[in-house]
Amino acid sequence: MSRPSPRRTIHSHRLGGIEHWRRLVIVAGAAVGLTAAGTIAAALALTPDRPAADAAADTGTAATASGGETESGEAASDGPPDGVQADAVPDGDGMCDRTAGPAPEVVVTEVDAEVIGGGTADTDPLPAALAATPTGRSWVAWDGTDDRIHLARLDCEDRIEGEPIALEGIDLQDVIADGDGVTVLITREGACGDGPLCGGSTSPCATMHMVRFDDSGAQVWERQVTNLGNGLAGYDDGARFVWWYQHHGRLASDGANTAAYFGVAVTVANGDCVDIHQGDRMQVVDADGNLADHPDAFDVGCSHSWTTRIAWNPDRDEFGMVCATDDGCRIAVPAAGTVAEGACDGTLFGGDLVTAADGGYWTAWSQGGRARLEHFTDGPSDTTVDTGAATDHPHLVGYGEAHMLLAWASGDGIAAQVHSADSGAAAGDAFTIAVPDHPYQAFKAYPDGSVAFPAAGGGGSIRIARVMPLS
Repeated sequence: MSRPSPRRTIHSHRLGGIEHWRRLVIVAGAAVGLTAAGTIAAALALTPDRPAADAAADTGTAATASGGETESGEAASDGPPDGVQADAVPDGDGMCDRTAGPAPEVVVTEVDAEVIGGGTADTDPLPAALAATPTGRSWVAWDGTDDRIHLARLDCEDRIEGEPIALEGIDLQDVIADGDGVTVLITREGACGDGPLCGGSTSPCATMHMVRFDDSGAQVWERQVTNLGNGLAGYDDGARFVWWYQHHGRLASDGANTAAYFGVAVTVANGDCVDIHQGDRMQVVDADGNLADHPDAFDVGCSHSWTTRIAWNPDRDEFGMVCATDDGCRIAVPAAGTVAEGACDGTLFGGDLVTAADGGYWTAWSQGGRARLEHFTDGPSDTTVDTGAATDHPHLVGYGEAHMLLAWASGDGIAAQVHSADSGAAAGDAFTIAVPDHPYQAFKAYPDGSVAFPAAGGGGSIRIARVMPLS
């Protein structure tokens, strides 16, 4: 069982020896049989449906921000960075037409991807992430065995179309898409500087970046959302960077701006040396790749913080967020109210956050290996649902207009249960999704009412598990 951040994210003078959290341990993924409700679609070769040159002619030349890249990411590059393949990806026409049914049906499609394996602890790299487009297609990102982050577009049948993009990155965090392109959240190498630390062992210092591609696969901009560079290194007072601490992050968009909410290392002077604490950070980037002065953004919110979750709420015109924190041992809105009281016993974890039809939010969380749902608006929960799911790491995602899907690891696969988006009550029987779970990856909602999850246990493929829409 992985432990929450406060059991590991202590002051630097209390740290023992550590190893780099970026481990390329490759494990063979065991084949998992599907239930009668699931089928495996044949993998499609990584070949564009039409020549890249023809696709590029349709889309035109990608716009890029002017100026060279600075150490702090203050401007995008004039062209793709080292390792990027800017071949155009064909655009699809029309909406995906997935068949709805009276009960959830699971379809699993296997796509070729040399993806890392390894652990599922809170500091291990995430293997894969998925994003829905407005037409119901997808972008899938994965952490490759070649020390690159990869990004590919999927068609309506969840098969790769076009040539994947490869970009520089240490650790994948999340990916989000819209009608014009896709944005990926990744970490990259940074500089620690001299410090010195007040105690303990050093660790590689990294930076967190959003990287934006247009719909043809050409890079448009990139933006650092930590603050290293321009003379500021990780072991300097005031630095906000990615250390070995829990740092997973998620993206959300209001249609114009994209927000990243993630765990962050917090450097604080302590006499002639520095201590490294852990918290979380939220930054907003506008459509041109510039940091936005947004009222929801902050330097540090919860501390200590883990399982950071974010969602755009159009009814409240805000980016809503929740964290798990040992500041009061609770599920909380960052630097604000308590959603649910917990206990710092090593079993307190947040799940996911979705907007509710009444303008509030639903969030999943777990204490003592049992998942709950909480409905809240500005602070304390007004509705609690004890789901009965035995898990430390519940997933929650909107499932059409009237439902949510709660999912969690069960044996070698995933168990799932439909819940009402109004009351939170369970609807129908639980069912099985026969792919391996990952506690820190996310299910994503699609405009046709389906949801999907990128299962990747290492090896040569990712299995896209899609729960088809309800009629």
